[in-house]
Amino acid sequence: MASAAAAAAARSGLRSLVARAKATAAPAARRRMSSAHDDAHETAKWEKITYAGIVTCTLLAAYNLSKGHPHFDEPPAYPYLHIRNKEFPWGPDGLFESKHH
Repeated sequence: MASAAAAAAARSGLRSLVARAKATAAPAARRRMSSAHDDAHETAKWEKITYAGIVTCTLLAAYNLSKGHPHFDEPPAYPYLHIRNKEFPWGPDGLFESKHH
């Protein structure tokens, strides 16, 4: 009988411990589900932002490409450039060079 009383006391102690743990635990945060209206609004917003970015980048590229760029004189023929000790099999110039001799 003493063991039955001890088991009952242990169960009672465990129940009160679990009840206290539940009471002191922070309540679970409620998960907010976004509505379909919010999702549609966000999608429309980012679609507008994307189109605005495309237009902006296109206009900026067109402006930059329409400006002229400087053309410089031919650089001086330095003696240490294009040193050829042996002729190439395809001719005196490099494979993709086209110089007028």
